[in-house]
Amino acid sequence: MCPELPKPALRCVAIFASLLLIADSGAARAAGDIKAGREKALMCQACHGIDGMSKVPEAPNIAGQPEPYLAAQLQAFKSGARRNDAMSVVVQTLSEKDIDDLAAYFSAIEVKVIKLPGQ
Repeated sequence: MCPELPKPALRCVAIFASLLLIADSGAARAAGDIKAGREKALMCQACHGIDGMSKVPEAPNIAGQPEPYLAAQLQAFKSGARRNDAMSVVVQTLSEKDIDDLAAYFSAIEVKVIKLPGQ
């Protein structure tokens, strides 16, 4: 029998398992087309910017996020599993290919840390 883990450790295990599931669910999907994703990303620029860096406080930075993660989040908005007023409207117009292309484009953006605080 396994020893009982403290609650913080259980949360870490659950989060790690969830991330593995998200990554695995995207692994079976065909990689999107970066060029097509850039064209489609024009509809995202008001909130997320064409560079994937948030232009409004409510929108997250999505540049450089893993492609399977981005695709999974767009799918979650489309299915209603994840809710946001703006995203719930926008994502309904996206096809599976659009989702793959957008995920490919935003994940391909290179993000560099120039300076860390305190340096």
